[in-house]
Order: sequence, then structure tokens, then C-alpha cells
Amino acid sequence: MTVSTHTPQQALAALLDELQPSRLLVIAASGFPALDAFLQAHPHATLGMAAPGPLPAELAGQRFDLAVIVDCLEHLTRREGLELLGGIRNLNASRLAVLADLAASPWKETDFYALALQKAATFQRGEQTLGLFTYDLREYKQVPDWLNARFWANPQHFGKYWW
Repeated sequence: MTVSTHTPQQALAALLDELQPSRLLVIAASGFPALDAFLQAHPHATLGMAAPGPLPAELAGQRFDLAVIVDCLEHLTRREGLELLGGIRNLNASRLAVLADLAASPWKETDFYALALQKAATFQRGEQTLGLFTYDLREYKQVPDWLNARFWANPQHFGKYWW
């Protein structure tokens, strides 16, 4: 993938603006300008914020429209990161956006692919390279053509017989 002409903050701001989540989960070591701008423009949005590490109990039981993970994986072991991202993806949010510095963390691109995330953009500033990975459950897998009544067990007999 080519290096994006936008900054990571511009990409996150565009993503937040496009999805406009009413419930937002942010896992970050510190705040970031795109989040501040989104919250200022959307004061009705509910924000759940946590530091890198396991989700606090009050957030772990909630469902969010979008989870944004920034400046997080660089502070965790690979196993802790896998548990965090997998847990959020499976239980807390159907959409994720993860911004990570792969050189500063134990992660490789294939680790994100293993969690069904896709690489949305690559950003470069000096020696630092960041990757933006996204996941959307609605776009995860297209419905296959064969998954319809036409191909299921004898559809011509539906409603005619009781087994």
C-alpha cells in the first residue's frame, strides 16, 4: 500500500466524521486532536475512554458503535494486545480503527489480518511509519451466492411435507 498524503489525525478525523458514532470507545495512552474535534462537533456522543491494558469492568460490559485504539499496542505485549483487540471486536464494537507504529510494537501486519482487520492506510513521518487498520463486521464477509433457498435441501418440497 502506498503512503498516504494525509496525516494520521486527518485520517482518524475523516473516519469519525464518516461513521459519526453515538457511542465511542477510545483506548489510548493520551488524547488526540481528532477525538477532541469530534467531541466538540458532536457533544451528544457518549465516550468511553481507557488506558492501554485490559478494559475496565464498567466499559467491558458495554457495546459501542466504534472503538478507536491509538498509541496503545506499543505499550502492551503481543498477547495482551491480541486479547484486547479480540475482546473488543467480539464483545464491545462491530467497528474498530487501530493506529499502530509497527516498529515500536511487537506486532506485524499479519497479526492484524489474523484478527480480520484490513490495512486502510500507511503514514510516514521521518523514520516513523504508522499503519491504520480497520474492521467493520458489516463488510467482513460478503454473502456467498449459494447461500439462498434455491440451493438448500429440496426447496421444491418446502411447505409440502412434514418430516
